[in-house]
Amino acid sequence: MATQAHAGATVRPSRSLGSLVMPALAVALILLLLLWLGVNFAKGPAYFVTVAFIGLTNGAVYALVALGYTLVYGILELINFAHGDVFMLGGMFSATMILSVFHLSAHASTGSLVAAIVVSLAVAMLACGAINASIEFIAYRPLRGAPRLAPLITAIGMSFILQDVAIAWKGPGYTAVPRVLPHGHVFSVAGITYTWEKLIVVAITVPVLLVLLWLVRSTRQGKAMRAAAQDRDAAAMMGIDVNRTISFTFLIAGALAGAGGLVYALYFGQIRYDTGFSLGLIAFTAAVLGGIGNLPGAVLGALCIGFIQAFNEGLRWHTPGSDWTQSIVFSILILILVFRPEGLLGERTPEGA
Repeated sequence: MATQAHAGATVRPSRSLGSLVMPALAVALILLLLLWLGVNFAKGPAYFVTVAFIGLTNGAVYALVALGYTLVYGILELINFAHGDVFMLGGMFSATMILSVFHLSAHASTGSLVAAIVVSLAVAMLACGAINASIEFIAYRPLRGAPRLAPLITAIGMSFILQDVAIAWKGPGYTAVPRVLPHGHVFSVAGITYTWEKLIVVAITVPVLLVLLWLVRSTRQGKAMRAAAQDRDAAAMMGIDVNRTISFTFLIAGALAGAGGLVYALYFGQIRYDTGFSLGLIAFTAAVLGGIGNLPGAVLGALCIGFIQAFNEGLRWHTPGSDWTQSIVFSILILILVFRPEGLLGERTPEGA
């Protein structure tokens, strides 16, 4: 009887040592990070907060690009590696408008600056949206039924094509943009300073992000995007034009990249043909970190990456002059893919669902 009772009882599988060690190691690393941040805050609270403002600004730029990645992946499950280069072209368009059309200088008047930013933003968003939608129509749509490797390779090829276009247009060197954004202090309290250039970057980014969230969640086209993302065949059966919806998604993603290109050119003052490749990888990491396919997750991941970069480069913990930012960022990407592939805000879904 005892044997039968034991046989009928539910046997819980014992957890392996590795399954216990890795979470403990992750918790230890997080605690060490918090301790390091706390020590740096205690050493200089004003400097710490100022560095955090830099991270917020960087994260706002990354968010514009990361949202483009997550929009396209959410509806096609395609990693559009050409997206970073569309962002780069947005910076090129913005630089051309600022230098050749408005002829802005560092001493431009407020009215001229506002007009130049608004018009350049519109031009960059429209041009990059059209380019991205054209890429989808020409390069990705014919491969929609092909194995996933085919559109992935095509995306990499489009990335190199756009870089070559930029080289032919602007040359291999940096395109300098005059530092037209004001550098005065918005406020300076107890040694904590916040400058106008950082505020303007956030002031451009936040409305664009809010309009995107409203578009996806509250409009008819946004509902069509979400329906196509969940099940393209079912969406088509319900009367949704899936091809038009996908093209519209690429249009919006490209427009976000164009806005990011303008903000980057204004804030950093230079852009080059390969800028989109490196920054695009960081933005893709941000999208994966937050949960690719999840819009708030992409913003959260971008802000996390922005703070990581600012704290790594602004707070001293390594040899001066060495740069560990990319190593840290891509180490995070590897850890996320291994231990939580759905990201911080993503939901785990069964394979093939």
